[in-house]
Order: sequence, then structure tokens, then C-alpha cells
Amino acid sequence: MIKITYVTADGTEQPVEVEPGMSLMEVATLRGIEGIVAECGGGCSCATCHVYVDEAWQQTFEEPAPEEADLIEFLDEAKPTSRLSCQLVLRAEHDGLCVRTPASQG
Repeated sequence: MIKITYVTADGTEQPVEVEPGMSLMEVATLRGIEGIVAECGGGCSCATCHVYVDEAWQQTFEEPAPEEADLIEFLDEAKPTSRLSCQLVLRAEHDGLCVRTPASQG
């Protein structure tokens, strides 16, 4: 099991423990994490699972695919640490990961 902490826009921390192999979006929807809508269910087509990955963890994930980068480019609240949580698959090395949700999705 690995521990992941989601921090909502209002600063509320929501720690969860999960098995590696799930995406951050899957975990969020299964655990009822506020701030992740995931309208497309993980198809990388809606950007309603936008999160900010703490800088220290950015390099533990692969670079965004062109489809993800295109969606992020058009988000009002995009930052250099923006990612779509449906594209971030958790591995054992992500134990302790912290991600933040934006004030709004979509």
C-alpha cells in the first residue's frame, strides 16, 4: 500500500492508502475526493481531473502525452505543475505523494 494525500483548494487534506497500479483519478473517484470531477472517466478528453503535482514529484511521472498537454494548455488555472490525474498511474515510488486540486474543474 502507498499513501497519497490530496489537498483541496481550501486546504483540506485527504490522505488515502491504495495499491499501486491505479491512476490518481481512479483513486479520487473511488474515495470521494472533492475537487476531482472526472467527467470522461479517464479518457483524457475533458480535463476535469486536473491536479497540481508537487514539484518534488514531477519527475516520477512520464512527460504528458500531446493529448494531455493540449487539454492543460486551455485550462484557466493551469500552472507548470498541472497534470491530468487520469494520466498519472501510481507506483510504489509514489508513496508520500501530495497533489492539490484547483478551485474549479472544467
